[in-house]
Amino acid sequence: MDTILSVDEILTDIAWFFVVGIVIAGVLLAGFKLGQRVREKEPPPPTPESQPHLPDGGPVHEVREERDPVEIPEGGLRPHEMQGYGNFGSTTSDHADQVRAERESGYAKPEGPGPHPQPGAPPDAGRGAHS
Repeated sequence: MDTILSVDEILTDIAWFFVVGIVIAGVLLAGFKLGQRVREKEPPPPTPESQPHLPDGGPVHEVREERDPVEIPEGGLRPHEMQGYGNFGSTTSDHADQVRAERESGYAKPEGPGPHPQPGAPPDAGRGAHS
């Protein structure tokens, strides 16, 4: 009698796992079907003819210019005092090559002992990884 009950319990457990597996598979299939329906309602991808084309004169090239700085008063400016939404109407610099060369020349290495060494670092650790 015990063997029949134990076999019956095993078959019941197998049936529950089978039912749960069928339910999970059904939910996954329903999700895929819903995704197909949503995708069918979307507009088709754009055709190559509807994509933007180059202008007749060819590609537009970038204009590189240096602007003269605008002096800002010591106390700063309030929003209503700014001209043109933050554009102060600066002008193109007359000495653009000098300004660009000064900016692109790089920065001097800082003088002095450098940052404090990390705890546990050897005494000759130097300025760190960027020295």
